[in-house]
Amino acid sequence: MADFQTVYNRKNTHSYKWDHIQTVFNTDDVLPMWVADMDFKAPKAVNDALKERAEHGIYGYTIINDDIKKSIVNWVNYKHDWDIKERWLSFSPGVITSLHTAIQTFTDENDKILLQTPVYTPFFNIIRNGKREVIENSLKYNGEKYEIDFNNFEEKLQQGVKAFILCSPHNPVGRVWTNDELLEMARLCLKYNVLIFADEIHADLVFKDYTHTPIASLSDEIAKQTITFMSPTKTFNLAGLQASFIITSDTNKRLLLDKKLAQQGFSMLNTMGIIALEAAYKHGADWLNELMEVIEDNKKFVKSTLEKNTNGVLKVVDLEATYLLWVDCHKLQFDDKSLQKFMIEEAKVGLNPGSAYGKDGEQFMRINIACPKETLKEGINRIVDAVNQLSKK
Repeated sequence: MADFQTVYNRKNTHSYKWDHIQTVFNTDDVLPMWVADMDFKAPKAVNDALKERAEHGIYGYTIINDDIKKSIVNWVNYKHDWDIKERWLSFSPGVITSLHTAIQTFTDENDKILLQTPVYTPFFNIIRNGKREVIENSLKYNGEKYEIDFNNFEEKLQQGVKAFILCSPHNPVGRVWTNDELLEMARLCLKYNVLIFADEIHADLVFKDYTHTPIASLSDEIAKQTITFMSPTKTFNLAGLQASFIITSDTNKRLLLDKKLAQQGFSMLNTMGIIALEAAYKHGADWLNELMEVIEDNKKFVKSTLEKNTNGVLKVVDLEATYLLWVDCHKLQFDDKSLQKFMIEEAKVGLNPGSAYGKDGEQFMRINIACPKETLKEGINRIVDAVNQLSKK
């Protein structure tokens, strides 16, 4: 059994989450429940493999051989029932790096790229920094969950969109897109010849009542229109080791992408990232199953505690995947800056403001619940107490 309840001190480890608090929140007395890494140790098999490699003591250039590629092929088949080929794989340090490369490869300056907002902040940055134009298809929030506005989706594609970044499962709203939703998005992208860049980094973090389907697995035609980005880093808490892969079944697209990666200097991964990737995919399944039980229990605790103990002032959006809860704060009646200030100064928790994910995210907050129950209870109780103090003022 893995240990998901020990509280580890992560301060002074160069942790972005814990050692960057003053810079991000202008104070050092908030409990960090923001950036998407977990406060859990990686699987023992991963740490053992890293220790064994460290004991060897020589860290020369490291290849990604057929055994490592096979571990990826087997994992994707095991988790997602998708039979990919080793030759379809390309590698880069991270999904954002890969997306940046794909945008540079397959679109030109001033081209339009579609996002479904609210959505992961770096998507906006890589589009705009590349001198492309962001086109937004706002997801529809019905008070319980988010749905796709397909009429608007098609209208936006008709404006000359060249590529669509699909976030699947979606961060931050926690949706696992159904096969019908994926098929309709793919149909429209095929109709208007729009490339699909599928960020599926959270694919393994899906709760038991839901099933993640890689959009490229739906048909050969869709696969040829799609480039898929995956990584073990979110799944097994390996983000600092920087290892990700790209799945491209279309040979011409893959060759173009590999050429661009080489031009940008990405010819290999770091030694420890490769070791961790292989160990996680070969030996991490049981750890992941235990993790998802812990995250589901945490999810239920937060939803029940926040909604009940604030008399419904805060509402937790139904979470189907990831460990990132999306909380509706509209009833607090704060503007966006006041909401951020309230969470930092009154609740003393460091969360991700919803506005960071686009205008559609205003008056929401994102909470990272991948932490021991002791930490989670402390953070959630701080929020509850701060909200309840408002009614006394």
